[in-house]
Amino acid sequence: MSKDDKIPTGRIRRSSQIGRLAATQAAKQMGTRAANVTRTEEASQAALSKRQLETAEQIVAALGTMKGAAMKLGQMLSFMDVGLVPEEFREDFQAKLAELRDAAPKVSFKEMRKVIEGEYGEKIDEVFETFDPVPIAAASIGQVYKARLHDGRDVAVKVQYPGIGAAVRADMQNLGLILRLMKSVAPGLDPKAMGEEIRERIDEELDYELEASNQRTLARIYNGHPFIVVPQVMTSLSREKVIVSEFVSGRGFEECKQLPDEERNRIGEIIFRFYFGSMYRHHQFSGDPHPGNSMLLDDGRMAFMDFGLFKRLPAHVAEFELELQRLGIQRRGEDLIDHLSKGGWISGKKDYSPDEVVRQFDEFIGWFTKDEEIALTPEYATKVMLEMSDPRSSFFGKMRHETLPPDHLFGRRLETLTLAVLGQLRVTANWGGIAREWIDGSPPRTELGRQEAAFYAGTL
Repeated sequence: MSKDDKIPTGRIRRSSQIGRLAATQAAKQMGTRAANVTRTEEASQAALSKRQLETAEQIVAALGTMKGAAMKLGQMLSFMDVGLVPEEFREDFQAKLAELRDAAPKVSFKEMRKVIEGEYGEKIDEVFETFDPVPIAAASIGQVYKARLHDGRDVAVKVQYPGIGAAVRADMQNLGLILRLMKSVAPGLDPKAMGEEIRERIDEELDYELEASNQRTLARIYNGHPFIVVPQVMTSLSREKVIVSEFVSGRGFEECKQLPDEERNRIGEIIFRFYFGSMYRHHQFSGDPHPGNSMLLDDGRMAFMDFGLFKRLPAHVAEFELELQRLGIQRRGEDLIDHLSKGGWISGKKDYSPDEVVRQFDEFIGWFTKDEEIALTPEYATKVMLEMSDPRSSFFGKMRHETLPPDHLFGRRLETLTLAVLGQLRVTANWGGIAREWIDGSPPRTELGRQEAAFYAGTL
C-alpha cells in the first residue's frame, strides 16, 4: 500500500483532517455572511451559493480519503438530495458523490490478500481455484472480488480493508465533527440523531460473520421468490473479515436509471416490495437501501446484497407502525395522537391538533399511504426530507423535542432512504395500493403483487 493509499487510523490525525476543514469552512461562511451586509440580495445569494458549493465539494474530498464510517456518510449523501448545494450545481455535485460511492479505493491486492490468507490460515490458491485480483465493487469498509471454487462455482468474495476496524472506530470518535461540517451546508440535518444511529450499528457492520448470518436469513426467506434474489452464502468459507456468496451479475443502478419508464417502474416496485415487505411481513430487513446494493439480473429478477446494517423488528413494534398507518389512512386524527402518545412518540397530547397531525401524516408518508399514483423524483424526495427536518413545521417542530423510541428509528431510515432511491429512479406507481397488502391485508392489484401472493401462499 502506498503512502497515499493508507487508511488513517489515529484519532489525532483523522481529527485534525476534519477539524481543519470544519474550522476553515465555518470561518469562510461567517466571512461571507458578514460581507453580505453590504451586498445586494442577488450578489449575497450568489456568494453564499458559491461558498455552499465549496463546502460540499470539500466534504466529498474529505470523506473520499477516509474509507471508514465517514465514507458511509458520503455514500448516504450520494443518493439523498437534501439540498446540500444550489440547484444549478446539483447535477455536477451528484456526479462527484456517485464517484465516491462507486469507485474502488486504492488498496493494493497485496494488502487485501494478506487479510484473506490471514482469515483462512492458508494460501489463497488452496481455498479458491481462481481469484481475480481486480475488485468488481467497493463497499464502505471492504472490496468485492470474483473467484471460482474448486467445484467450479463462481463466487463473490467480500473482504474487509486492512485496518478498517481501527479506522471506523476512530471515525466514531470524530463523528460529531463530521456531522457539524455537514450541518453547515444542510441545516435541516439532525447531527445528534444521525450520529446515535450510526454508532449503534457500525460495530455490527464490522462483523462479517454476523452479516453472513443476516444474509442467510433473507436468502432462506426469499428462496424461490419470483422476482427477488438474495445470493446464497457459502457458510464454510465465510469468516469475520471475509464473506463468500453466490456470484450474480447484471445491470447496476446507473444503467437502470436509463431504462424506459415501464421497466424503471417495475424495478421501483420490486425495490419498494423488498425493503418495506421485509420490514412489515418478516420483521427483519436491510437498513441500507443503497443504489449499489441492488442489481437487475438478465432474467428480470432483482438481486439484493450487503446486509451489514440489519434490523430485527419485534412483532409488536411492526404492528404499532401498521396501526399508525391505518389510523392516518382513515383520517382518525384524535386516535392517531393517542396512538403516538401511547407508543412514546409524543408527549403532551394537547399540543397537537388532530387536523394538523393528519395533514403532516400526508406530507411525510403520504407517498406510500395515499391510494393514488404518485411520481417519485429527486425533487419530491428532497421536499419530504426537508419538511421532516424543518424546525418551522408545526408538527415536526414539536417532534424534534421528543425522543423517538430506538426500535422505530431504523424503520424511519428505511422509509427515507428507500424514497431517496426511488426518487433517483424517477418511478411512478400507486405505492399506497401496494402497501395495503401488508397494512390491512388487501388483495394485490399489480402483476408483481399477484406473483408475490402466490409465492407466500405456496402456490407458485
